[in-house]
Amino acid sequence: MSEFWLISAPGDKVNLQALERMNTVTSKANLSSNNKFLIPDLKVGTLDALVGLSDELGKLDSFAESVIKKIAQYIGEVMEDSKDKVQENLLANGVDLISYLTRFEWDMAKYPIKQPLKNISEALAKQITQIETDLKSRTAAYNIIKGNLQSLERKTVGNLLTRTLADIVNKEDFVLNSEYLITLLVVVPKSNYTQWQKTYESLSDMVVPRSTKMIAEDAEGGLFTVTLFRKVMDDFKAKARENRFIVREFYFDERELKCEKEEIMKLASDKKQQYGPLLRWLKVNFSEAFVAWIHLKALRVFVESVLRYGLPVNFQAMLLQPSKKSVKRLRDVLNAVFKHLDEVAAASIMDMSMDIPGLQLSNQEYYPYVYFKIDLSLLDYS
Repeated sequence: MSEFWLISAPGDKVNLQALERMNTVTSKANLSSNNKFLIPDLKVGTLDALVGLSDELGKLDSFAESVIKKIAQYIGEVMEDSKDKVQENLLANGVDLISYLTRFEWDMAKYPIKQPLKNISEALAKQITQIETDLKSRTAAYNIIKGNLQSLERKTVGNLLTRTLADIVNKEDFVLNSEYLITLLVVVPKSNYTQWQKTYESLSDMVVPRSTKMIAEDAEGGLFTVTLFRKVMDDFKAKARENRFIVREFYFDERELKCEKEEIMKLASDKKQQYGPLLRWLKVNFSEAFVAWIHLKALRVFVESVLRYGLPVNFQAMLLQPSKKSVKRLRDVLNAVFKHLDEVAAASIMDMSMDIPGLQLSNQEYYPYVYFKIDLSLLDYS
């Protein structure tokens, strides 16, 4: 299960014993795997500033999560031919996401802890915003090439009535540069091949005898050439239609066909050239954004723990990975172990029908302990 719970409780003796009790119960019952989540001593500032920062961090958390999800999804789009390998490209600091999370260490060089919390928050916001801006511009350029290529490639699929003929026809199939003669292309259903061979010369006057040849075939029918005098072309088309033979509106233009082929080759080449650098950028910036997001979670735990448990700063953060089908039981254990931290909230959780003024449990998750969810299932590509 790729859902994690980041919780904290006060660091005094009573609550450290409660954490130990939680570890013992959850381990024996196989409810979750637990790890200490180390958060350094950050600068607290004023409580008023913390209250404002708490709200900002909540919005930034949602924004960071959305950016990470976009990058992961786009890696999946770029790796369209090997989606089974997407997951192994979603790394944080060179390791898989669960390993990074369970062994989290604050990056002192990137986010110095001697600066105010507001500065750290602003640095994280600036970093994630820049990644999103760059993502938009890089993916837009790639999408244009990919879209144009797909548009041209779509013309090469479909039946003989609609698909491009650039990769089918040859110069030798046509009478060219003639003042009087023209070669038409006719789509004939498979069931009508015999009828075509018997009747095409008599569909109108002035059809060149034995001038038909099948140059392509698909599941529904064949593409035949026929040569006739230009002046009977409209009459021939009308009679052909009456007999369920469809004349394609196609006139051989060697230069135009060459341009179409070259355009496909150029777009395919451009897409290939952009693929490597783009994928590298996506992988690097997925890692950067994910690392920033987890630091943001750590910052939120710190701020909420100080607001909830007061000063001096003294709390212990834990990272829990709930076992499958054990989420409710795990929640019950946590509420029982930590209910003394907030008796009112604990009681309301036990009885959700209670209406407690000022506690809007229907709109948000609130527990006696500090709690944040980290949902990595957003990034599952297995």
